[in-house]
Amino acid sequence: MRNTLLRMLAALMCVMGACAQVEDFDLEKMAGKWYIVGLASNAQWFVDQKAEMKMGTTVVVPTADGDLDLTYANLQANGTCWRMTHLAKKTDTPGRFTFHSQTWNNDNDMRVVDVVYDDYALVHTIKTKEEAVDVLNKLYSRTPQVSDVLLQKFTQLSLDNGILADNIAILPLNGECAEA
Repeated sequence: MRNTLLRMLAALMCVMGACAQVEDFDLEKMAGKWYIVGLASNAQWFVDQKAEMKMGTTVVVPTADGDLDLTYANLQANGTCWRMTHLAKKTDTPGRFTFHSQTWNNDNDMRVVDVVYDDYALVHTIKTKEEAVDVLNKLYSRTPQVSDVLLQKFTQLSLDNGILADNIAILPLNGECAEA
């Protein structure tokens, strides 16, 4: 019951405009490599690990069915590459996708809330695992550097979603994983 109420609250925040979806979402223009420049969440796992986090990449590949194949990669301090993939299934709402993470055993409701396809994307995800419901915002960029205006836009989105200012992380530059 609590889980259902938390999901409804998170959905209500989205309806009220805290995470409105992009109009005229173009799946094909999302394709390609994105740098994960910023992350924001009040989730305990994030709070515990944010100090060690570094910039990684996501490769987005649209499928013939309108879904998104997402491949995350992050170069670790020991030189190894951590990778994770998800198939995000389209919904009836353009720019909104859902997927289950086998790695973290959670359900994800992901929305592209703002995008300039050759520059940046702001992504809002509601993560549900058993009774816990957490929000994770991501700032994606086509380049590792972003403008102060874009950083402010990401920060404001996160604050509007109830994320504490201390839990908004702009990730430091990092080496990249070799192509798999």
